[in-house]
Amino acid sequence: NEILTEENNRLKSILYSNHGYQESELDSLPYVPKFKFTTATVIKNSYSAYNNYLTIDKGTKDSIDVDFGVISSKGVVGIIDNVSKNYARVLSVLNTKSRINAELKKTNHFGSLKWDGKSPEVVQLIDIPKQAEIKIGDTIVTGGLSTIFPKGIPIGSVQSFNLDETG
Repeated sequence: NEILTEENNRLKSILYSNHGYQESELDSLPYVPKFKFTTATVIKNSYSAYNNYLTIDKGTKDSIDVDFGVISSKGVVGIIDNVSKNYARVLSVLNTKSRINAELKKTNHFGSLKWDGKSPEVVQLIDIPKQAEIKIGDTIVTGGLSTIFPKGIPIGSVQSFNLDETG
């Protein structure tokens, strides 16, 4: 355990010095050994179109591939849908074609995160079971039911909700 702790501290210090991460940003992400993380810079971003994309400065030469998840210190950004040698295009969560497995952190009820193309400040969590007790302020995180994102990456919080009585 002592060796692992030392290695962990060494790696964190490299991340802090090379990429300007704050310890709170790294420590807030869940530790998931089967996922690898690398940093990238967003070189193009749209958020006011109906179907938004980002471009990052990493590609196949950096071992980046289609269907890799993209996160920031604030949470989920999107999923890589196209990659070249030096760049990758990210299907933003602010894209009407995007669907991401998500859950209510407190109750572990699963649903799908989607965007309706309206406000870039709001996404929807749909298909939550009717029996789920939802409260304003509840945290929404990735559900971990896909190979793209590990469980527990922050997405946002419930600002409002309506129950669909039709089904």
